[in-house]
Amino acid sequence: MLTLEQALRGAQAVLDQLRHDGKEAVIVVCDAHGELIVLLKTDGAPYSSIQIASNKAYTAARERRNSIEIGDKVRDGVKGYQIQYWSDPRIIGFGGGLVIKRDGLTVGAIAVSGLPEQMDIQYAGIGLEEINR
Repeated sequence: MLTLEQALRGAQAVLDQLRHDGKEAVIVVCDAHGELIVLLKTDGAPYSSIQIASNKAYTAARERRNSIEIGDKVRDGVKGYQIQYWSDPRIIGFGGGLVIKRDGLTVGAIAVSGLPEQMDIQYAGIGLEEINR
C-alpha cells in the first residue's frame, strides 16, 4: 500500500525541485486504483494541468505502466491502436505519469503536468525516487 506520508514525501520532493528550478507545474500522487492521494499546484501552473496530471497518474496506476508507454503505442502508425476504444475517457497518452511498484505490484502512480513532456517525466522521476527510498 502507498501511504499518505510516502505520497506527501514524493510530492514534496518534486515541489522542492520545481521551486529550486523556478518552474511551475501540478503534481499528483494516486493509489493503485488511480484515486487521488495528493494534488499540489504551484501558483503559476496552468489550471488545465490539474486534470492532465490527474489523468496521467490515473493512467499509469490503472494500466500498470508509465503513461508515455500508452502514448507511444497509440502514436505508432503500424503497431498502434485506437485509444478511444478503451471506453475510459481518463486514459491519456501524455508522458509524465510514472508507476509506483512494490515487490512487483503496482501500489500507485505519480504524475507531473505543466511543463514540456520530457520535463514532466523528469520531475515525476524525482518524486518516484523519493517514494521508493
